[in-house]
Amino acid sequence: MLDLKLIRQNPDQVAAALAKRSGDYANSLSELQALDSEQRGLEGVRSQLQARSNEIGKAVGMKIKGGADPKGDEVKALRGEGNQVKKELAELEPQEKELKAKIQDILLTLPNLPNDTTPEGKDEEENVEVRRWGDDLIPQGDQLLAHYELGEKLGIMNFERSVKIAQSRFVTLIGAGAALERALIQFMLNRHTKSGYTEILPPILVNSASLTGSGQLPKFAEDSFKCADDDLWLTPTAEVPLTNLHRSEILTEDQLPINYCAYTPCFRREAGSYGRDTRGLIRLHQFNKVEMFKFVHPDTSFDELEALTKDAEDILQQLKLPYRVLALCTGDIGFSATKTYDLEVWLPSANRYREISSCSNCVDFQARRADIRFKTPGQKGTQFVHTLNGSGLAIGRTMAAILENYQQPNGSVKVPEVLQPYMGREFL
Repeated sequence: MLDLKLIRQNPDQVAAALAKRSGDYANSLSELQALDSEQRGLEGVRSQLQARSNEIGKAVGMKIKGGADPKGDEVKALRGEGNQVKKELAELEPQEKELKAKIQDILLTLPNLPNDTTPEGKDEEENVEVRRWGDDLIPQGDQLLAHYELGEKLGIMNFERSVKIAQSRFVTLIGAGAALERALIQFMLNRHTKSGYTEILPPILVNSASLTGSGQLPKFAEDSFKCADDDLWLTPTAEVPLTNLHRSEILTEDQLPINYCAYTPCFRREAGSYGRDTRGLIRLHQFNKVEMFKFVHPDTSFDELEALTKDAEDILQQLKLPYRVLALCTGDIGFSATKTYDLEVWLPSANRYREISSCSNCVDFQARRADIRFKTPGQKGTQFVHTLNGSGLAIGRTMAAILENYQQPNGSVKVPEVLQPYMGREFL
């Protein structure tokens, strides 16, 4: 959530930053400024009335102490005025409460401001490639199969029966397919914990406050699955429960940074993507993912973003999968992010790179929504922490990349060397 004080003091700066993003936020910003001005006006009136009420209370006390008749006209007049002031104060309270609620509702719909180092651009076509790795590993040949064709030929995944069990955009993994999925999860968690992340196994159902804190609500409600009878949703990403592990807490400076990693199943309706990637593992309603998450000091958050991105890259390098890193432009960064790097893995069947991880610095945007602060010893007050998140990695997309990049001429698939101890086999 954006700082209302920043909007109040630097409206042109905020408007210019939001204009670099996709979407039009000018009307919302104008409405917010008008409501804020009205609310502050009421606040001023309330302060004056409260001050007058206090003056009257003191005056009544002084009059009586000076010998005035408590039931006399003079005291009675003061008390009458005091009652009128209290009535006016009582009428202002719901007005102020309503205005604050409207202000909060608009603030929750405004995205984070892009960082100055985020490339300016309208959409994904203007993202900037930062680096590539593993060009020499890209398989050559005209007979390369797509991962879903390989998976069905090997008998390790089934989409048709998944439709019978659920609906389209689900998969059932079988035998070595299920084992490969499990091996990838274990390998990634082991790698991240060795790098200093603390493993978390959080609830998969999350409440509305948690989704609001991380930035999924209210904007992305249609992309999420909600339980009919409870204030609970299936988590779209482990970012949600990890953000909210410290919701409404005040940490100490020496606790920072806090690095977490977590495996969860993730659930998304993909409401805006019908017709895209309808086959295979790229865009499912249910998928597994290992997430990295950091709570850090504001002074170090952009250095921490570079480190987080390197940790995601490490997984791809260990698996020897060719990939590239993109700096997302202002028109393509996510709602909560100020700066994002996307990792895209090479998929031979598509003859292109496809996203497999998104690593973002959200600065104080999520912390302000979830009220997560820290205190520095010897200093007054508190500051909001900075939060960062990144996929480390999306399991289904990693499996797709392995199947396609490691396929052999005889139709088998070689298991990446680092996964062979987990799988107990060299080929699928």
